Amino acid sequence: MSENIIYLDAKTLESFMRDVFIGLGVPKDDAHIIAEVLIASDIRGIDTHGIQRCKMYFDRIKAGMYEVITKIDVVKDGPTTALWDGNCGMGHVIAYKAMKTAIEKAKKYGLGSVAVRNSTHFGIAGYYSLMATKEGMIGFAVTNARPSMPPTFGVEPMLGTNPLTVGAPTDEEFPFLIDCATTIVQRGKVELYNRINKPLPDGVVITDDGKTETDPAKILEGMAKGKAALLPLGGKGEGTSGYKGYGYATLVEILSAALQDGIYLKDTIGIVENGQKRLKVGHFFLAINIESFLSIGSFNKTAGNIMRGLRESKKAPGEEKIYTAGEKEFIAEQERLKTGIPINKSLQEDIKIMRKELHLDKYEFNF
Repeated sequence: MSENIIYLDAKTLESFMRDVFIGLGVPKDDAHIIAEVLIASDIRGIDTHGIQRCKMYFDRIKAGMYEVITKIDVVKDGPTTALWDGNCGMGHVIAYKAMKTAIEKAKKYGLGSVAVRNSTHFGIAGYYSLMATKEGMIGFAVTNARPSMPPTFGVEPMLGTNPLTVGAPTDEEFPFLIDCATTIVQRGKVELYNRINKPLPDGVVITDDGKTETDPAKILEGMAKGKAALLPLGGKGEGTSGYKGYGYATLVEILSAALQDGIYLKDTIGIVENGQKRLKVGHFFLAINIESFLSIGSFNKTAGNIMRGLRESKKAPGEEKIYTAGEKEFIAEQERLKTGIPINKSLQEDIKIMRKELHLDKYEFNF
């Protein structure tokens, strides 16, 4: 590991992020939710959506793009469904409350779903699916995002990285959780590679002239100008089935916008309201109560058997282990709760800026 990397205790880092949001005017309870979502990403080894994103929110709040006081309007409410308007508040808070509501509806009626419009970036989608698994339910969480993916045979960014996230409990120490973008890599991975000066692999980014690009700085510059895009799962064209990622991303766009009468495609770049630029997205959450079908014990056993069967299958030559979705994050969590969260030099500078501007001098980090 680079000598520029330092490790911060997860509790300390979570406390710092919470105080950053409080310092920006976010109510204490809401700041707690946001920091909890962000640190969950860092603890689980998803370095793209934790402390790395904190400065992004810091900058957007200061620019007036987000409302620090999150006001949720219930547009429509039924036994198993609800439609909410987040009024450009803090996405993490909106998403947390939406999934919590979906879970409560599922406890009573077997299924619960909440569609949200006019929300903002909510961190890792998997956090909300895990909320459901902890209640013995299957959880779905999707969101659209600013354009970064072209349609198959295109080069113009039209769809976001649009994660399609599902979690399910098992009888093991950790649940099944698939939490990933519908692009080969997400924007946050490009940002991370740019921080550590590492090139991306060939074939994950397409430029507006149809070529590939691996320099993360050039990619971010190109994406900002609409001249570079992240390829969908499957890659360029139909040769390796890139239409699959494109199709799944479109499904997420529909679930995140059409059900809500919300923002979609290029409007997620930002719209101007009363002279102020707003960055809005939509979400959709679904909770399925397993006990409405059969006992949770029976479900968990079968789900666990599936996971174990996959891991115990024949390995490719030279490979030591087969993993199932959610396992690596569980392993990372066990390790990082002991060792701390790695903070690279670029992140250290971001933390210094936020600490200084918000007068958080009580945090005496060793950098």
